[in-house]
Amino acid sequence: MNGKVTAVSISAHHNFSKSNVLSIRLVEGLGIEGDAHMGTTVKHRHLVAKNPAAPNLRQVHLIHQELFSDVDAQGFKLAPGEMGENITTCDIDLLSLPRGARLHLGDSAIVEITGLRNPCVHIDRFQQGLKAAMLATDENGEIIRKSGVMSIVIAGGDVRPDDAIRIEMPTGALKKLEVV
Repeated sequence: MNGKVTAVSISAHHNFSKSNVLSIRLVEGLGIEGDAHMGTTVKHRHLVAKNPAAPNLRQVHLIHQELFSDVDAQGFKLAPGEMGENITTCDIDLLSLPRGARLHLGDSAIVEITGLRNPCVHIDRFQQGLKAAMLATDENGEIIRKSGVMSIVIAGGDVRPDDAIRIEMPTGALKKLEVV
């Protein structure tokens, strides 16, 4: 299972959306150079209020480009970076990956999937009703969160649109993604 990067986005401020750029630099153990969520401890404002010393499991946010087509059919228009993701991908089912899966991005960068992004009220502030489009239920009644996955940086490097993505599955028992 391989894919590619379709866009990279960054924001130095805690905005909902991020700006598309030509490249981003991932820094091992910290996140994306110049991004508001860079650091070893949690930077998400809601989570900082709960425990500012918690480890940052949300250094890099990834969303699959295919989501944009899905919500377009429901009347929502999305472009890369608008949902706050740093890396937009295609041809990878990010939501089906287990915790600990590693994505090799471009020549040297590696991120490890830590969990799911939980759709929040800010999504509806961005486009009314979009939060509901980010949620579904499967045949067992389990909630499916479609708003991307979160990761940490294992190896640094530059990432650009059109970079290849190679998936490295974890060894041992696979662990289902949970909200982080």
